[in-house]
Amino acid sequence: MRSKVIAAVFAGGLLVHAPSPAAQKSPGEWVGTWEYAGAPPQPGPAPAPPQPAPPPVLAMPLGLPAPPAPPAPPAPPRQFPPPLIDNPGNVPLAPAPADLVNVTLRQLMRVSAGGERLRLRFSNEGGTEPLVLGSVHVALAAADGSVVPGSDHAVQFAGHGGVIIPPEAPVLSDPVDLATRPLQKLYVSVHVPGPLAARAPRSQFEYVAGEAGDFTVSEALPQVHLMRVPSLLTLVEVQSAKPVGVVAALGDSITEGAASTSNAFRSWPDRLAERLAGHDWAVVNAGIGGNRLLRYGAGPDALARLDRDVLSVPGVKVIILLEGINDIGRGFGPAGAAEPVTAEALEAADLQIIARAHEHGIRVIGATLTPYQGASYASAAGETAREALNNWIKDSGAFDGVIDFAPVVADPANPLTFAKAYNDRDHLHPNDAGYKVMADAIDLKLITGR
Repeated sequence: MRSKVIAAVFAGGLLVHAPSPAAQKSPGEWVGTWEYAGAPPQPGPAPAPPQPAPPPVLAMPLGLPAPPAPPAPPAPPRQFPPPLIDNPGNVPLAPAPADLVNVTLRQLMRVSAGGERLRLRFSNEGGTEPLVLGSVHVALAAADGSVVPGSDHAVQFAGHGGVIIPPEAPVLSDPVDLATRPLQKLYVSVHVPGPLAARAPRSQFEYVAGEAGDFTVSEALPQVHLMRVPSLLTLVEVQSAKPVGVVAALGDSITEGAASTSNAFRSWPDRLAERLAGHDWAVVNAGIGGNRLLRYGAGPDALARLDRDVLSVPGVKVIILLEGINDIGRGFGPAGAAEPVTAEALEAADLQIIARAHEHGIRVIGATLTPYQGASYASAAGETAREALNNWIKDSGAFDGVIDFAPVVADPANPLTFAKAYNDRDHLHPNDAGYKVMADAIDLKLITGR
């Protein structure tokens, strides 16, 4: 019977039913408690690489110089040491192939605030073909990709166990009666019967079944291995009887948590969530590695994705904005200004985010850009722009509050670069200790008001 129901869903595309009476009776508002904002995967052939966008245009003078011609050749890819992974059971690692077919993925995530029920948002935004989810389950996380016995819950969509997500669209699941507490770890298991592109790198590894087929109900995946694959899950919401506010961390790889230990939840937003646990606040991480304020960079620019990744998250009361270092690094690289930008343009972008957030009653806290001397795209001109933007963030009064991250992780003897204790890789991304001191530097009164 179940296979017939799913077949009906697949044949007709996304079905939307009115919520049942039971779904309308639960108390409390839905709030975001976990987010992954990375560029969504695309099924089928690999998309063409994005072309550099023209200089941004806003309804204000930005002071952008014309781009030079011809543009400088792209810099060679940076080489990083092997990633750090929280993998106590030594689950085998496997490189992601170009495509996956008929595969079961199990994603580890941690809610920042708990509730009586939850629901999940999946994404085909950026996809050009319908994305088929054959079966979805959520359960409490045990070790090494295994679920806690008896905790598994099937996830439905309009009463059905599978769904087809149209191109460029997200889909929200029905509520699931699974109670969670703050900082509880969950696994979300997804069976994708068709093709799934596995090209997009991400900072968190997922558990992948080594056999083809649907193993979403299995306590342990067969021939399980860890693999970098795109995230289909983009948001987890919880419903709580008491009011919960949400902090959205909007930024690039330094917010996403690059160079931290994967699957260990050690980014600065994760550490902030630990500090806010018990204060009726959730934290969602809207960081994307390589992201920029004004141009495409491993995902739409911050101005383009603000509605999708922040304003659409239920319960957001505060945004912490830490973005712009990639605009500066790409705009003032060692080889010259291939994609020019100015501090004034970045300030104008921040003002746009502030204005749009204020329209929704959301406060915006500005965070200063951390040091980057010694990074592959560092330059003297870029450092001048970074310092100008940081001074404006601190002194303009445009923000509802300010977090001065820069001196917290800087080398006291040379504040233009990271202290060795907080960066042991690339002079750009903090390590676990660096992310912790960043989170510890945040005055919680900026968020809670008390």
